[in-house]
Amino acid sequence: MEGIPIVGSFDLATLIFTLFNLFFVGLVFYLAREGRREGYPLESDETGKLESIGANWMPKPKTYKLSDGREIHKPDGVRDPSIDDKATRMAPWAGAPIEPVGDPMQSGIGPGAYTMREDIPDMTHENLPKIVPLSAMPEFSVAKESADPRGFDVVGADGEVAGKISDIWMDRAEALVRYYEVEVAADGRKVLMPYAFADVKGKASVVDVPSITAAQFTGVPAHASSTQVTRLEEDKISAYYAGGTLYATSERVKPLI
Repeated sequence: MEGIPIVGSFDLATLIFTLFNLFFVGLVFYLAREGRREGYPLESDETGKLESIGANWMPKPKTYKLSDGREIHKPDGVRDPSIDDKATRMAPWAGAPIEPVGDPMQSGIGPGAYTMREDIPDMTHENLPKIVPLSAMPEFSVAKESADPRGFDVVGADGEVAGKISDIWMDRAEALVRYYEVEVAADGRKVLMPYAFADVKGKASVVDVPSITAAQFTGVPAHASSTQVTRLEEDKISAYYAGGTLYATSERVKPLI
């Protein structure tokens, strides 16, 4: 079927095809800008300096209204704190690996990396803290078919007893266990331990934690409140145990071959 000529050889099909291409290019440009609301500008992998993004590639700030009534603006021009003081590059070229400086369990790199989330607790649709201790929720209890680990000894990767389980922290929205609260024998602190890093052995009345040693429980990042935990605290706590899978002992850091 021949096209309908408009001017010379420029017909309706050519017009529609041209408009589609212009729309598609505009869509790609729009999505590329929208994708830069967080995490930009990037840092140079070699120098750590902020990279140039050009004059037209950053979107204009947009206001987002959250369910709790707060308003945030993105992009907000806030740069995440650097971890340069906790890690060093092993080579000068781009893409070179980095290794921790000082205590690797607190370095925030490798398996222990975490995001600087907001220092506020996750909330339910009823505007209640989502993750809270079982002792504060009388409507919840441990199923009779399951072992109640409260009072069980917590055993670290070195086989030593680190303390005892003093409470269970629940996700009240999902009705799931998220953390065990450990009363550390060495200093009496109560720290949180992610459920996924614990192996509850009901018959032996112990909870094995193979990711860190008993002594390293004293270094678990603290949570400020005894009845709730913030998003940032959750990330730091989980990252500490995850970091132990590589950095808890010198043998783990060595190559397998």
